[in-house]
Amino acid sequence: MEPRYKHPISVLVVIYTYTPDLNVLLLERADRPGWWQSVTGSQDGDETPQQTAQREVAEETGLDTRQFELLDWHYHNTFDIFPHWRHRYAPGVTENTEHVFGLRVPTPLIPALSPSEHLSYQWLPVEQAAERCFSPSNAAAIRRLLAHASHA
Repeated sequence: MEPRYKHPISVLVVIYTYTPDLNVLLLERADRPGWWQSVTGSQDGDETPQQTAQREVAEETGLDTRQFELLDWHYHNTFDIFPHWRHRYAPGVTENTEHVFGLRVPTPLIPALSPSEHLSYQWLPVEQAAERCFSPSNAAAIRRLLAHASHA
């Protein structure tokens, strides 16, 4: 049986409140305790980035993006895949393209975490959330949140 490799195209979804304090949801990785991140995941099959974002949010948090406002921030990051995760991709694939989205929710919600993916969650102010992320592209996206958040 031929191995199934991940597509080197993924999404990053910054989930945040549009309350005056503008908090960001972070998830602690189960495979790397102490590594915090936003929702991420690779495209499956012929999914669009939007469909991938919807699926990944549902899988990682139990949230239905149709109940909130999922915003395409219209930019992407291209970065080297961490060496310890390259085995998940076809031989020779070393870069990933990550499409960035935001999901506006009205208040900090309690996510339904998948124990195989995440150990815990936190809602943090923008700068604290950015500092906690292990991924530079995730931290940068959170810091860009202020430019994308059109909250009152």
